[in-house]
Amino acid sequence: MRYSRLLIIMMSALITANLQAGLYRWVDENGTVHYGDKVPAKYLKQEHDELNEHGTTVKKHDRAMTAEERAEKKRLEAERKRIENEKRAQALRDRVLTDTYTTERDLIAARDARLDAIDSQLQLSKDIIESSTQKVERTEKVIENIRASGKMVPEATYAKLEREKLQLATQQGVQQGHQIKREEVIVQFEGYIERFRELMAEKQKKREAYAKRKAERERAERGLSTIAE
Repeated sequence: MRYSRLLIIMMSALITANLQAGLYRWVDENGTVHYGDKVPAKYLKQEHDELNEHGTTVKKHDRAMTAEERAEKKRLEAERKRIENEKRAQALRDRVLTDTYTTERDLIAARDARLDAIDSQLQLSKDIIESSTQKVERTEKVIENIRASGKMVPEATYAKLEREKLQLATQQGVQQGHQIKREEVIVQFEGYIERFRELMAEKQKKREAYAKRKAERERAERGLSTIAE
């Protein structure tokens, strides 16, 4: 009897020592659950749990991922961060939009002012292009007349024509740039106005929801007052 009791005490002490030293739980390829103070090397890359002295899981070790799984996890994390960054950027743009413009009319006025400024630049480019075109035509006429008289056209005249053509091409490029900018401003403000309407609609919904909750609360308070009386 004493021997059995001593054996039980020794086994309990041994189990407690093992638990304090660290106990692990893992499952083999046949689905059998195993416990031990050390996970066999062949199961280290598989899912296993670390237990405390009470047998409670204190840490889970997930199965080692394959290269494809790691790549997919990395891709998903990058996508999550991209979405979060876009949400923060959109929130900032929304705040700037509502802080800058009070009404839709303000947006339209700002758009029209930008377009008027660009139109002024377009008109200036148009005037310069017309002037440059006339210079080119005059110089080409001079060259044509010199050739018709049988004389040699001076190199300086050819150089002058090339400079005038270059100036004309430059101004045509400037004009095209202004036109592209004008179209960009129109598209940009169309987006601003659409988003502004969405934000104002959301704000209106919140105001209506708040007013509804307030009215319900006031009705409930009046009802309680009536009961109390």
